[in-house]
Amino acid sequence: MADKSADYNKVAKDLARREAELGELDTNLRKSRADIDKLTADLTAREARLAELQKALAEKDRAVDALKASVSNALRGFQGTDLQVKMKDGKVYVSLSEQLLFKSGSTKVDPKGQEALKQLATVLQQQPDVNVVVEGHTDNVPFSRPAGAMQDNWDLSVLRATEIARLLTTGGVAPERVTASGRSQYVPVAANDSPQNKALNRRTEIILTPKLNELLKILDSNSTAGGK
Repeated sequence: MADKSADYNKVAKDLARREAELGELDTNLRKSRADIDKLTADLTAREARLAELQKALAEKDRAVDALKASVSNALRGFQGTDLQVKMKDGKVYVSLSEQLLFKSGSTKVDPKGQEALKQLATVLQQQPDVNVVVEGHTDNVPFSRPAGAMQDNWDLSVLRATEIARLLTTGGVAPERVTASGRSQYVPVAANDSPQNKALNRRTEIILTPKLNELLKILDSNSTAGGK
């Protein structure tokens, strides 16, 4: 009887141990299923955010393409070596040569340049969600006789950009959308080693960027979600 009781106790302990192991396995299985469900939900949410981001990027690209087409059409009569419209880094660049806009060393826009800027301003009035940056650029030839408000190429590039910004706002573009800046000689498009190349560097670039409010909201939500 003692041996049978010992055997019974041993079997009972083994059974209890196995039941405990089964209980632990069941708990782990439930936890794994919960983890899988959570990962599945996270993946679904990420896929939805990615789809939303891709949609916003596609809309931004369409907006930039439409903007370039509108600007190119409005400035068709001016385009050539003195005026070019191109896309770069998701923005529309309107590059205007010094010859179209200014006399040498001057900050006053010539009549033909004023007409081109007037046409551009008309287009931009119809594009309220586009920011405008006016960048003045020069060659590397220093001023021989600095005078008044212009001491060097920095001054010249800034004053020219300011004059163009003023003409755009006079043409109907909201001033809060426009930024004027001067880059002097430090962002050339060609080496300053010939008269032709120096002429290329003496230019004004008007950079048009659609506002990316919706895209930024999506990126911010993704960043917030990723940090949790």
